[in-house]
Formats: sequence, C-alpha cells, structure tokens
Amino acid sequence: MKKYFLKFISIISLISVLLSVSVSAAAPKDKCWYVRRNGSCQPSFPEEAESLKQYNCYYIDERYGDQTPEKRIYLTFDAGYENGNIEKILDVLKEEEVPAAFFILDYIILKNTDLVTRMSDEGHLVCNHTKKHKNLSNSSKEEIKEDLQALEKIYYEKTGRQMSKYFRFPEGRYSESAVKAVCELGYKTVFWSFGYDDWDDRRQPNPEAAKRKILTNTHNGAIILLHPTSATNAKILGDVIKEWKALGYTFGTLDDLSS
Repeated sequence: MKKYFLKFISIISLISVLLSVSVSAAAPKDKCWYVRRNGSCQPSFPEEAESLKQYNCYYIDERYGDQTPEKRIYLTFDAGYENGNIEKILDVLKEEEVPAAFFILDYIILKNTDLVTRMSDEGHLVCNHTKKHKNLSNSSKEEIKEDLQALEKIYYEKTGRQMSKYFRFPEGRYSESAVKAVCELGYKTVFWSFGYDDWDDRRQPNPEAAKRKILTNTHNGAIILLHPTSATNAKILGDVIKEWKALGYTFGTLDDLSS
C-alpha cells in the first residue's frame, strides 16, 4: 500500500509541476521600456517596439527624422502628487506658451483638484497613468479596464471633464497583451524616447548636469518624459525650453503626434 501511495504522490507532484509550467508559459511576459540614447540622433528602441504600433503605441514621431529640416518635440510629464514643483512647472509652460501632457494618478486629482483643472484650462492634456501607479503588465483585460476607468471616474467626478485617451504604463513596465488591452479600451499608449533619473525627490540631479544631459540627448521627433515633482526640473525647465527654441524646435501635442 505504501508503494502505491508514494507513486500516487509522485504523479500528483508531476501534474502540479506541469500545471505550473503551463501557467507560467501562458502568463504575459513582463517587460520594461528601455531606450538606448544616441545623442542628438534618434535612439534605439526595444526589438518589439515596431510590432507595438499595431496597438496605437507611440514612442517617437517618425515623421521628424534626423535629417528633417523641421524640428518637433513632445513634452510629457508623469505626475502623482504635488510638492510645490508642479505649480512652478505649469508657470514656466504658461510663460513659454508650450503645451504638454500630464499622466496622472488619483492622489493628485483628489488632493490637488485645482492644479489638475489648471492643467486642462491652460491647454495641456490630462492623461491616464493608472489609479495608483500599479504595474498592469500581467493584469487581465478586465483588471486593466477596471483600473483605467476608475481613474476616469474620479477625474470626471472632481472636474466634470473627460480624461484624454492617452495612457502610460507606470515605470514603463508592460506586456504586449497589456498594450493590446489598453488599445481595445480606446486608449493610445505613450512611451518615450528620452527620460532621465529625475524622479527621486531625495536624490535630485545637479541642475547644470541635468540641463546638459537633456539638451545633448534631444533629437528630432522626441517624446520627452520628465517628472514635474523634480526640484531640478522646476529650476531648469525655463532655460531648457529657451535652448530648445533656439535650436529650432517647436512643441507638438499628443493629438498632433497621433493624427
């Protein structure tokens, strides 16, 4: 009897292992968006980037290449909360008459409704960055729908406005199935072609070094990701925008990008 019992246990263990492997193989592959910088020329993107375009995914404006005379960039911000710097960023954008897109979370809507309303009033796009900065790369279509629509609802209830149908995955963590699910909800996914280490409030980059890094890596057609909570960004943005303008860059909106 013991012999048969041990054989039964072995069979059950084998089945469990096979099921585990099957589930693991079926799960979406979690990836993290990565851009290999190339100075003032367009950078290299992940191998699967081209295939993501079928799901209304954007990471650069290919209509503006390295040799294109007209220069265009797109300024985007990921904003989860206010610490005094977002207001400064908005002041600079207003003074310089530059449009931007803000990908936001529920916290800033609930705690700083006036600030979020100001973004919209001043011509910026207010976009979806999930409700609470959740990694949705391995979430089901229904879970993704629930999360995005929850943020839409909060935004509408607090401002009376509809959120712009652009989405950015938190920390750039995504999967093809998640990008597809976002697309099926009517959203366009926006990654980026330039970003830098500006998000940690406790370890802010040196302003002059940050300015140099941004300007030397600006390329035509760029989608630029910045964090508006950054004290460094708040300090240098005005100068950076002036430099961009001096280099001949104009500033597009995500509506221009996806038209």
